[in-house]
Amino acid sequence: MKNPNEMSFLDHLEDLRWHLIRSCLSILILASIAFLTKDFIFDTIIFGPKKIDFPTYRWFCTLSESFGQGDSFCITEMPFRIQSRTVAGQFSAHLWTSILAGFILAFPYVIFEFWKFVSPGLHDAERKNARGFISIASLLFFVGVFFGYYIVTPLSINFLGNYTVSIEVFNDFDLSSYIGLLRASVLASGIIFELPIIIYFLTKVGIVTPRFLSKNRKFALIIVLSLSAIITPPDIVSQIIVSIPLLILYEVSIFISKFTYRRLEKQMQNL
Repeated sequence: MKNPNEMSFLDHLEDLRWHLIRSCLSILILASIAFLTKDFIFDTIIFGPKKIDFPTYRWFCTLSESFGQGDSFCITEMPFRIQSRTVAGQFSAHLWTSILAGFILAFPYVIFEFWKFVSPGLHDAERKNARGFISIASLLFFVGVFFGYYIVTPLSINFLGNYTVSIEVFNDFDLSSYIGLLRASVLASGIIFELPIIIYFLTKVGIVTPRFLSKNRKFALIIVLSLSAIITPPDIVSQIIVSIPLLILYEVSIFISKFTYRRLEKQMQNL
């Protein structure tokens, strides 16, 4: 006999539709607020890594002096300009940057809507064990966003802004290219920092095991180093700075996988 509380496939689709609608509305509302705060979004946040007094550059300068390297890591200028070469370039940048800001700010609510959609399919014990899912997922995402903004973006901008093939060439970066670099660095870092959450669910459904993660640690190291080489300037210091948090995340993911796997084994034994 069919359970009256059991939802049909179409009911699930309808439920998912409303979760998506509410998530999009939250992004739209926060994007509208970001759109109205153009000066702060662009002058302070977007163009922050272009300024020589950006906190990251000051930190590296202080570290350089602390380790007896003088001012070798101090930034004295940013020898490039940012320009818009299309009619609607600045408006498009304003619009899409506002949407990006809206998504980042609304991320905890989007995760909340996702959790509301999947939680009815979990057992009571599983819902209790994953009670901190929203907080942890949001925290990891924001840590990743800050890492991408304060570490990856300034390292990339500083290297690419100072790189030249000839003194005859002056760097004039297009607005969309500059924002694209910042957007990719921030969002990629935010998603990468969700690795422990992703591993938790993959372990939960039996796709990965802690043994598999531990056995393939050396391949993960190669992937992390390759990823660091792609998203950072080609110097060893920048790659180490980016690689260390990623390796820590991988080790944390192994621990989470072990914890989840042991709980699954206990549940199977109690059946």
